[in-house]
Amino acid sequence: SSCLVAEPLHVAVAANFAPPMHQIAQQFEQDTGFQLRTTFGSTGKLTAQIQNGAPFALLLAADDTTCGKLEQTGLALSGSRRLYATGKLVLWSPQPDLVDAHGEVLKTGRFTHLALAAPKLAPYGTAAMETLQTMGLLETLRPRFVQGENIAQTYQFVLSGNAQLGFVALSQIHQAGNIQKGSAWIIPDGWYRPLRQEAVILHHGRTHPAALPFLEFLTGARVQRLIQDFGYIP
Repeated sequence: SSCLVAEPLHVAVAANFAPPMHQIAQQFEQDTGFQLRTTFGSTGKLTAQIQNGAPFALLLAADDTTCGKLEQTGLALSGSRRLYATGKLVLWSPQPDLVDAHGEVLKTGRFTHLALAAPKLAPYGTAAMETLQTMGLLETLRPRFVQGENIAQTYQFVLSGNAQLGFVALSQIHQAGNIQKGSAWIIPDGWYRPLRQEAVILHHGRTHPAALPFLEFLTGARVQRLIQDFGYIP
C-alpha cells in the first residue's frame, strides 16, 4: 500500500559537490528505489537552515568541523559522521591562456576582478583566502574580490566574465581526468587547510529508512571511484 512508500530522502549538499551528486543520486535511486531530493548551497547557509528547522535528513558539508558541531548540539545523529571526499581548490579562467601553471597571473595583475566564495559561509572561500595569505597577496588583491555566496555562484561569476578568473572547486571544471575548458592552476597541497568533506545523518533523518544506506552508498567503493573522476581525493 502507498503508506509504505518512504518520503523522499532530502539531502543538503555543499555546492562544490553538485557535479558528482547528480550522478550519485541517479544511481542510488536506481539501486534502491528510494527517491532523493537535493538542496545545494554553501555549508554555512545550509547549516543555518538546519538550525532553523529545515527538514533535511543528511548534510554533505564541505569541511570536517560543521558535522561535528551539529552532533554536539544534538542536530545530527551522534557517531554518524563520515569523511566522503577531500576537495581541491583551483584558480580558473574560461580564457585559455590567462591562468599559468604556477599562478603567476595573481602577481602580474592582468585582471580586474577575482572571484571567490564568501569565506564566512563557504569552506572553499576560506581555502582561497588561505592560499592568498600563503602567497602574500591577500591585502594586495582584496580590492579586486567579487564574492559569491557559494562556490556555484562563484563559478558563474567567472563563467559570465564578471570576474576574469576565480577560485573554484576542481570538481566544477574537471571530468574523467581532464580540465574541461579554459585555463587552470591546481593550488598546491599545503597552501590551504585540506578540504576534508564530511557527511552526517541529521536528527530529522534518524528514522528515515534510506539515511544510513545512502551514507554507506556514498562511502562505498563504486561511488568513491566516481567521486575521484570528478577531481576529488577519495
